[in-house]
Amino acid sequence: MEGIDPMDVLRSNLSRVRLPEPTNRIYKHECCVSFDTPRSEGGLFIDMSTFLAFGKDYVDWNYSKSGNPVYLHIKQTKKIVPEDRPLKKPTLLAIGVEGGFDNNEPEYGESYSIVILPNYVTLPFPSVELPEKVRLAVDAILLNEGVEKREQLAAWTADKKQVSAYAMTLQQIDNGVIVPPLGWKCAKCDKKENLWLNLTDGMILCGRKNWDGSGGNNHAIEHYKETGYPLAVKLGTITADLEAADVFSYPEDDSVEDPLLAQHLAFFGIDFTSLRKTEMTTAERELDHNTNFDWNRIQESGQEVEPIFGPGYTGLINLGNSCYLAATMQVVFSTRSFSARYYMNQNLKVAFDMAPYDPTVDLNMQLTKLAHGLLSGKYSVPASEKDGSAAPTTDAKQEGIPPRMFKSVIAASHPEFSTMRQQDALEFFLHFLDQVERANSGKPELDPSRSFKFGVEERILCTSGKVAYNRRLDYILSLNIPLHEATNKEELEASQKMKAEKISEGKDVSSHEIVRPRVPLEACLASFSAPEQIPDFYSSALKAKTTAIKTAGLTSFPDYLVLHMRKFVMEAGWVPKKLDVYIDVPDVIDISHMRSKGLQPGEELLPEGVPEEEAESRKPVANENIVSQLVSMGFNHLHCQKAAINTLNAGVEEAMNWLLSHMDDPDIDAPISSGAQAAEAPIDQSKIDTLITFGFHEELARKALKASGGDIEKATDWIFNNPNASTSSDMDTTSSNNTTPTTTDAGLPDGGGKYRLFGIVSHIGTSTQCGHYVAHILKDGRWVIFNDNKVGASINPPKDMGYLYFFERINS
Repeated sequence: MEGIDPMDVLRSNLSRVRLPEPTNRIYKHECCVSFDTPRSEGGLFIDMSTFLAFGKDYVDWNYSKSGNPVYLHIKQTKKIVPEDRPLKKPTLLAIGVEGGFDNNEPEYGESYSIVILPNYVTLPFPSVELPEKVRLAVDAILLNEGVEKREQLAAWTADKKQVSAYAMTLQQIDNGVIVPPLGWKCAKCDKKENLWLNLTDGMILCGRKNWDGSGGNNHAIEHYKETGYPLAVKLGTITADLEAADVFSYPEDDSVEDPLLAQHLAFFGIDFTSLRKTEMTTAERELDHNTNFDWNRIQESGQEVEPIFGPGYTGLINLGNSCYLAATMQVVFSTRSFSARYYMNQNLKVAFDMAPYDPTVDLNMQLTKLAHGLLSGKYSVPASEKDGSAAPTTDAKQEGIPPRMFKSVIAASHPEFSTMRQQDALEFFLHFLDQVERANSGKPELDPSRSFKFGVEERILCTSGKVAYNRRLDYILSLNIPLHEATNKEELEASQKMKAEKISEGKDVSSHEIVRPRVPLEACLASFSAPEQIPDFYSSALKAKTTAIKTAGLTSFPDYLVLHMRKFVMEAGWVPKKLDVYIDVPDVIDISHMRSKGLQPGEELLPEGVPEEEAESRKPVANENIVSQLVSMGFNHLHCQKAAINTLNAGVEEAMNWLLSHMDDPDIDAPISSGAQAAEAPIDQSKIDTLITFGFHEELARKALKASGGDIEKATDWIFNNPNASTSSDMDTTSSNNTTPTTTDAGLPDGGGKYRLFGIVSHIGTSTQCGHYVAHILKDGRWVIFNDNKVGASINPPKDMGYLYFFERINS
């Protein structure tokens, strides 16, 4: 290239330079096929036609594939900053914002140049000699925030409280109520904590019952349902700093700001300047969870955890409430099936060549990128080595890799996972496997998700002596926790007695003093297979309802068995509660006895079909109250009947929504038949499986999803609001022809029933939608903790505190 003017080379390729438009996705923080960044040794190359970014080792691939020769090269170099920069104590559950956790991030300087491939002809930037089109394009790229920045580590924080729509027009009732400065008690029970003052009538009532059984008795929200009075303030959070007071709006279902709070409090004789704080706000209580005993135990805080580096020991940066994803993917890529599919048997070049125009939206490419990032060891080095400083110390840490592009792709078909909110690791795991299965459809030999899949068979024995068999496929074995099988009942009784005494004396019980039930995993497995009564089961043999017995077993044993512990259960009155329990999990389990036997010699199947008179009795009937309300709004009577039937008479709002979305159905004017609901679109099985993992029966889950238009959150609310919607009356299944394995069942991996524990995903928090997830994985003969980007040798893995347990089959 000697004798050729670099500027002439650039001018000859100006047609391959584009000016970015507002709708263009510009990548400038991370390589599309690796985790290289501008801080990497070779910097980052941005294609000035597609605006995709590539590391030094991969930019040639893009040139060969696209033919685009002009790139903006960005290189970041670390600046020297004082080492004694003080750390601040966090006051906000956030990272990278004022009051949040201090990242202590170093500062970097940037340098730029224009590079033209294939010979890497380089021109400096900025330079007035560059063509105007190039200067404008580079300026636009540098001014753009960058697609990756939206998922950056410092991008998450709690939502700012909004001013309530009810605050400025709140009508207060002058009923002579004067609230004293202390000595408060719920007006309907003896609760003296978690008390809320209704700002309309001055009633003092206890708050909601929490998932873990703590909190109040729901009297405050019941009062709202009876009266419609919208705002309440939590007593004990009112101080001279009124902005810190906890005000809740029931109709808006959120913590809110009340600009007139001082005036509203004065109405009931409250001088806020004289009150002192005695209760935590909701946000503070959530922050407090970070320092309690269980958090420290699961994260092994306070212990000298030896950091580990190298292949298979790469941490994942928290993108903001993404620990559910990090913990799950660390375990998944520790399996042979996924590491072989996306690492050992597929290199980055092959995945990139197979990918479409934009590799950032291709699941196969991003799974391969994630696998190579986690397993190659390229990014698992002490941060000090990357910076070229002194040798690593025992407290050295790695930077980790940010799974931004993978999260963006896997969440594209799921509105919740695309948010920055915390999610359920189980729900994500099931969604992930579903997406992998879809991506490998038609190529079962390549599909690694099959290593988790197995068959489940339910046997229903009628009092007639005849049987029915039902089969399904699943990825997880969801287990109830039988607390009555606890092995430490005497300790529990003594602890409860001590707790009652301390409470009566007005003393607090520390987390170290609490004794939790210990239930053997064997008891949980036994509860899955144990006989279960089904009342009101319609027997096609007896032509009447009777009580049947259901048992369950597995038709195949997967390569990897995932056990989900149902720690969230429903108490009487449909009140959700989290079980505070330890599970004693052995290193090796044998589930050979759980294999189902199928139809046995001498067994007779229940006859198929339902008698005509029974079918007639099942003809759907619309709730006339719902129908009449809809008719009064001007809708057709027949249409209103169909709306009520197809939402299972859930309510006027549900029926209205159905009606508005089905007005143009071609059969909307057809007469109602007993099969009216059968014409509805099928319910997504993955959503049914999600509700099953919450502890609901399949038929109830199906019914709730049908009534709520397939929305999981609304379906859960429907179940809570319809406690009489029992599954038993609908479990009238007669018989099944699936007495032999189906082709899909027969093609699944199968083997012996002995398994070894190799992975644990633990969760701490009051619900799966808050708190923190951590993974512990058995690697190279030792347990390793993966806590976001922190990877180290585990000293005391919390085997008894798991939410998901991963077992690998032991091949004889």
